[in-house]
Amino acid sequence: MDTLVHFFQSIPYDQIVIQTMNGIVTGMILALVASGLTLIFGIMDVVNFAHGELFMLGAYVGVIVLVATGSFWMALVLASLVVAILGAALQIVTLRPLIGRDPLNTILATFGISLILQNYALWQFGPVARKINEPITTHFNLFYLEYPWYRLVIAALSAAIIGSFWLFLKYGKFGVWIRATTQDRVMAQAMGIPVPWVHTGVFAIGAGMAAASGVLFGPLVGVNHAMGLDWVLKAFIVVVVGGMGNLGGSIAAAIFISLLESYASIWMNPSQAVIVSFVVLILTLLFRPTGLFVPTPK
Repeated sequence: MDTLVHFFQSIPYDQIVIQTMNGIVTGMILALVASGLTLIFGIMDVVNFAHGELFMLGAYVGVIVLVATGSFWMALVLASLVVAILGAALQIVTLRPLIGRDPLNTILATFGISLILQNYALWQFGPVARKINEPITTHFNLFYLEYPWYRLVIAALSAAIIGSFWLFLKYGKFGVWIRATTQDRVMAQAMGIPVPWVHTGVFAIGAGMAAASGVLFGPLVGVNHAMGLDWVLKAFIVVVVGGMGNLGGSIAAAIFISLLESYASIWMNPSQAVIVSFVVLILTLLFRPTGLFVPTPK
């Protein structure tokens, strides 16, 4: 008991507050990435291995627009639109012909798209990371640090995008079509809903959300051709822990896992703290394979 008390007394509370804020910021970006991935899987039953490259392309388009216009917010909007259109084209050309075939075909197709996009970015932009300047450069005092306001803006914007998407799903006509397709694809088509175009629209929305995440997070890490790899891996972990196809569960799992990694980095190297997310994934698969944040049927 004395050892436990001593342990809690030795916890650096200032670092916990700082890491909590870092975890929430990272968690909201991860939630935005995972929401698009969850949406695509929930509607289309497609495991999209190219999602990380859509995240990366969004960041690169953001760099191009930022250089041309000087406006970060214009870059955010145009990058989302451009990558959403690209996502729709990819779905029509490569994934729509594979509907009804072995799921392995779509996995291989998205993996191939991932390799093509990543190597195209390397060829076009080179291996040197590009910089996106933060639109808000002011800081506020947080214990011994000057904490950037931009990090809080990221969390707020991510929450706003996810909230707007939730309202769209609940009240928009196309959102109703998406929910109907999720529940029963055959019945939705029998009721006159254009299911193939719903699939295209869903893939485009997921791609646009990934692109927005790339632009928002670009100023913190720099933009390079491999930046999507870590994020898509974490997004897949979030989707499994939150429950496959469960949007709310993915958001909760993203924040939960990001906070765990942030807290773990207080006592270990940040590169080692990533192990925590894999431990959570393994425990989830062993004891709650449907997902930690999926309600238990009564």
